[in-house]
Amino acid sequence: MSRTARLFQLMQCLRSATPPVTAEVLAQELGVSARTVHRDIDSLRALGAVIDGAAGFGFTLIEDATLPPLGFRDDELEALVLGLREVEQIGDPDLAKAAGAALRKLQGRLPPSQSHRLKHAVLSARRFRRPIVPVISVARLRKATWEELAVDIAYTDVNGRETQRRVDPLTISYMDKSTVLIARCHLRQGFRVFRLDRMREMTVTDQSFRPRRVPLLRQAVAQIRSENEKMAELRDSRD
Repeated sequence: MSRTARLFQLMQCLRSATPPVTAEVLAQELGVSARTVHRDIDSLRALGAVIDGAAGFGFTLIEDATLPPLGFRDDELEALVLGLREVEQIGDPDLAKAAGAALRKLQGRLPPSQSHRLKHAVLSARRFRRPIVPVISVARLRKATWEELAVDIAYTDVNGRETQRRVDPLTISYMDKSTVLIARCHLRQGFRVFRLDRMREMTVTDQSFRPRRVPLLRQAVAQIRSENEKMAELRDSRD
């Protein structure tokens, strides 16, 4: 690995790691010695990166000189922090980890005053009951949804019945108590909502439904909205 590539990778590690990160951890990640990491930290500081810390205490990237500052109003920044904190609470493990990394990267690109505001934000998100973590790989399901590939799932419904389904995944929605997949079910030839925690297995197929995901999603949302409105009208008529 060239020195330039190593410096770039070191910056990436500092952006994504939970601070403070020690030279030993960085050395293991880069495949070099801790002494080399210390020299590279000095080189990055000479290039304008503001890196707090010293040998034995770990390092924290305060300001990333390689990226231009981002401009946000204070309320925009608070909305971003709240949204990412919520993802940390309700997201699957991969997505929750990504939200934390995004917060750290955002802090590295903000002007010092707003970086301080982000670090000590007055808004937060807490869930005393988090959604059940699915046994399937939600990251693979997200990827299949983006790539518009049908997936086969082994599913257990609310009554305990087990079925095998092939579905076209349209969107993943994080609800109050569960995470669901809105999809077009090949078996039922219609739109269905599947809870991810009831999926026992999932296999991504090579059957593409591109480029129909967006129009299918519009139809699915319209159908779900219409069904909810009818149910609300029925409840009102009984009151």
